[in-house]
Amino acid sequence: MKGIFILMVTVLSWTVSSAQKVKIAPTGFDTKRENIARGDIDTISYKSTTVGVKRKALVYTPPGYSKSKKYPVLYLLHGIGGDELEWFKNGVPHIILDNLYAEGKLEPMIVVLPNGRAMKDDRATGDIMAADKVKAFSTFQGDLLDDLIPFVERNYAVQSDQKHRALFGLSMGGGQALNFGLGNMDVFAWVGGFSSAPNTQTPEQLLPNPQEAKNKLKLLWISCGDQDRLMEITKRTHEYLAQHQVPHRYYVEPGGHDFKVWKNDLYQISQLLFK
Repeated sequence: MKGIFILMVTVLSWTVSSAQKVKIAPTGFDTKRENIARGDIDTISYKSTTVGVKRKALVYTPPGYSKSKKYPVLYLLHGIGGDELEWFKNGVPHIILDNLYAEGKLEPMIVVLPNGRAMKDDRATGDIMAADKVKAFSTFQGDLLDDLIPFVERNYAVQSDQKHRALFGLSMGGGQALNFGLGNMDVFAWVGGFSSAPNTQTPEQLLPNPQEAKNKLKLLWISCGDQDRLMEITKRTHEYLAQHQVPHRYYVEPGGHDFKVWKNDLYQISQLLFK
């Protein structure tokens, strides 16, 4: 028994403190395939009381979507230079997920692609680093929680509880996902950031009570490309989580700050969600 206990402690320590073994999606994972069932992409317009205007988002419903069922929801956030179309155009989540469904590797889920720049003129134009545009990414927390999520839950067949909501994002959206997800663990059970940007709060701000994450989260994921200049932000978060023995996936993969990395991240995490 003593030997088994030591082995269990060793495995737990590796899981919490070390980068996970690198997995790379197979060739063709993001290429449209013929003769498979496909999900649908809708453009929605919802009233944002936070911003004071109607705002747009994309919603992916899985192959075979039926209003007679209830589905979990993944909210997937873009970077500072994008909008609700960035993932769709550059990350092709609909293709990646369709292919995975065809292989029987996913739990059926709805995916919402919002515009994380919560302001009246929310286009990614002009100086995207302007103070008001950067601030709008923080304002999005209210828009997400008070406006978008309620709209989705009124208009789609979704399971509206914490264990059936996930929040992930890339770069600026990765920071948002960690900030908002870890700040609202009664809302989201599955949280993660890909190549999270400098908007990410310090680990002490993100998780002042590490035990809460241990009690409430189903998955906490942080990842970054090994050539990404923002790696330090992911690394410091990982080190804090490891220090406090908070179970998480720490994933370092080949690449920089680009969609080659983020598409692979989506491929990996989507197979973990809601299981």
